[in-house]
Amino acid sequence: MEGFKKFLLQGNLVQLAVAVVIGAAFATLISAFTEGFVTPLLGIFGGVPTFANLYFEINGSQFLYGAFVDALISFLITAAILYFFVVMPMGKLMLRFAKAEEAVTRPCPHCCTEINRKATKCAHCTSEVAPEVAV
Repeated sequence: MEGFKKFLLQGNLVQLAVAVVIGAAFATLISAFTEGFVTPLLGIFGGVPTFANLYFEINGSQFLYGAFVDALISFLITAAILYFFVVMPMGKLMLRFAKAEEAVTRPCPHCCTEINRKATKCAHCTSEVAPEVAV
């Protein structure tokens, strides 16, 4: 039981649980936005007040394709929001950090360990190296 308790109280597991709950709430919010605003707005142009009521019948069975259209619109809005407000900014931030790390060090030409770009002597092999000039 002690190992299970430790597993449940790990930081990553708690963070994941919080992320799932917030994600579910966000999905509900986007669905409500789609059904309350986007679908009626599209209905103005298409003459359909709500997609959720759209269906077709085959041998008495109803296929509610309108609910699928609402869910598809919600998914596309959610994906666009996540991409433009989370993925793109994080990608730019990671690229900025990668460039900052890249500019600080360089490999020693003698022993191939990382040394400061301004170094004149390698701390590992004590070889003399020419400092790199910032461009």
